[in-house]
Amino acid sequence: MPVPQVAIIGRPNVGKSSLFNWLARRRLAVVDDFEGVTRDRMTTLVEHDERFFELIDTGGMGIEDTDNLTDDVRNQIEAALDSADVILLVVDIRAGLMPLDSLVADRLRTIPRPVILVVNKADHQNLDHAASEFHRLGRGLPVLVSTRESRNREELLELIVERLPRRSEDESLSTPQMKVAIVGRRNVGKSTFVNTLVKTDRMIVSEIPGTTRDSVDVRFELDGQTFLAIDTPGLRKRTSQKTDLEFYGMHRAQRSVRRADVVLMFFDATESISRVDKQLMGYVIENHKPCIFVINKWDQLIGTVPTERWVRYLRNEFPTLAYAPIAFITGQTGKNVKTLLNHSTMLFKQSLERVSTGILNRLVEAALKQHEPPMYQNRRPKVYYATQVATQPPTIVLMCNEPKAFAADYRRYLLGILRDHLPFAEVPIKLHFHRRKHDEATGSN
Repeated sequence: MPVPQVAIIGRPNVGKSSLFNWLARRRLAVVDDFEGVTRDRMTTLVEHDERFFELIDTGGMGIEDTDNLTDDVRNQIEAALDSADVILLVVDIRAGLMPLDSLVADRLRTIPRPVILVVNKADHQNLDHAASEFHRLGRGLPVLVSTRESRNREELLELIVERLPRRSEDESLSTPQMKVAIVGRRNVGKSTFVNTLVKTDRMIVSEIPGTTRDSVDVRFELDGQTFLAIDTPGLRKRTSQKTDLEFYGMHRAQRSVRRADVVLMFFDATESISRVDKQLMGYVIENHKPCIFVINKWDQLIGTVPTERWVRYLRNEFPTLAYAPIAFITGQTGKNVKTLLNHSTMLFKQSLERVSTGILNRLVEAALKQHEPPMYQNRRPKVYYATQVATQPPTIVLMCNEPKAFAADYRRYLLGILRDHLPFAEVPIKLHFHRRKHDEATGSN
């Protein structure tokens, strides 16, 4: 089970980013009175009552972006809503109930997740009576907060934790059906590959690029196991998107990546890696999905190009994915397809693995002794303990005295140690450095 996610949603300029920083106790998001400052999703790990969750800041719903990025902002918001376990609907008590607040609330009615109505900017009790009009949004009793006066932070966190999904202690005992997203740019053989999997013309196959315009789920069985293959539209660079079908096809493909347990990133063996491939892989990385590089149509190069050349080529183009497996297949004939699926299952199982706190702490302690973190502000950074808080992806939290003290290269070193010694060799690992509450309270390093 992944770390639960809590999305902050609302119209522009209701104080979403201030709320994000206030709950995180860190100034992470840019705060400004100008509408539309927040565009991309921003996430941070928050702990309360020994529960961890990822807090997500989003752009204002309904805004028309001045730089023609309205669709991108909307897509980021939709992605946050798709993944959220709890939603904070934020309104501004000083501005009162606005028509756009009602539109945002109406949008959330179709989402079957808990929604907490947060009335922001309630700096003092004299304003509380004005909150009554927000009952018209149909979200029950609101919680009144003030980021400026630090009012009711604990109450809001309690409400969030109460609504988080219950922790499942035995989630690894049963293996759910694996969802595999098949992605790549146009005409790399994705639909042909799906047809080979299901041994029928379940997907439309054509030499015309872009035949698949929507993400289609196809169930199939192999060796008694049931799989769900998600065939996605082929992507191309944004400047080449000429129709709404292509535009929304790209967003559906991204949603398929978010839904997937494992991503098969397809390349045409006869074509070079493109900018679109890199953009798509960036999205896979952003969502921490296990991934296999799949070189399709390999029969066309057998005997002329050694596999090592493609391996070096991929490693050079995607250096941060040195752990990702590489498969050479011929989708049309089925060569190496079963091996590919078996390897996908291995990655899926890795993403579900849990490691005991004892094993994890002994490994981290040894890594710190072998290579101490560099000094920070004339003091040695400390890690007090490590714990795995989630799966899919494996998520490990290091409780420390100062998260900023651990530079990017040292974090990469620790990730390498974890990958080499834990059962997460070929899947992404989320590594969070979290300040211990004692140090947070005292401000000590």
